[in-house]
Amino acid sequence: MAYIDYYKVLGLDKSASEAEIKKAYRKLARKYHPDVNPGDTEAEEKFKQLNEANEVLSNPENRKKYDKYGKDWQHAEAYEQAEKQRSQYANAGGGRAQYSGGYGQEDFSDFFSSMFGGAAGGGGFRSGGRQAQFRGQDFNATLELDLRDVYEKHKRTLTVNGKNIRLTIPAGVENGQTIKIRGYGGEGMNGGPNGDLFLEFSIRNNTAFKRDGTNLYKTVKVDLYTAVLGGELLVDTFDGSVKLKIAPETPAGKQVKLKGKGFPVYKKDGQFGDLYITYDIEMPTNLSAQEKKLFEELAKLRS
Repeated sequence: MAYIDYYKVLGLDKSASEAEIKKAYRKLARKYHPDVNPGDTEAEEKFKQLNEANEVLSNPENRKKYDKYGKDWQHAEAYEQAEKQRSQYANAGGGRAQYSGGYGQEDFSDFFSSMFGGAAGGGGFRSGGRQAQFRGQDFNATLELDLRDVYEKHKRTLTVNGKNIRLTIPAGVENGQTIKIRGYGGEGMNGGPNGDLFLEFSIRNNTAFKRDGTNLYKTVKVDLYTAVLGGELLVDTFDGSVKLKIAPETPAGKQVKLKGKGFPVYKKDGQFGDLYITYDIEMPTNLSAQEKKLFEELAKLRS
């Protein structure tokens, strides 16, 4: 496996902060996303590298291992455990030399090959007569979606560490919610199980609605005459328009609830929160002379 400098992939140096890594990944992921570059194999490969870089560098523990072990960061625990066992064996009189430090990023693969079954090792390192097995590293990834994307259940294909993963995203997922996809992390060693993929959702809200759990909130303007005299108003909800009856003398700030017109309840088909509509009374402007006169007469009547 060729060494890829994940910092260079994101256009950063090793001193980059977590916020800088996240910002750089999001910017470049949008630029090289397959949906934006259909049929562009170079963009697709770049997108894969960006995902790999983000999986490693956005996780503080993974980043620490990568900075120390380079491309073999996924096997850091295996290396450290094997080194410990070799050291114990040597100290017990086994006659084997103890390894310590000094390995560069290109040296770890040869080291692992000799210890875990490669040609140089002639059968690999064994503990108690059995070859040591190690679980693969867990991966972390972020999936950016629009709020409308998660209003309905839908399928999405992700590219993580060079693998395409087709998954069904349930309606109603929350911003910041993380789900575990079992077995899609790093590969295990010597027959050990694969790690898991932890996928975090980043939900962008570019709608006129404010979301709070399964409830939605929206402010709509009502002209003064309809607020005073009453009438009807056509209001957009998340899944279409509804006609509301405005009662006479409706005050500014009045809130009405539209039951079941909110956001879907996560993993509960057919269940929805509520939509709360707040009325904002819109004052008339650019009054004509006759309109002003009528308001003056109205003011006299009220006084």
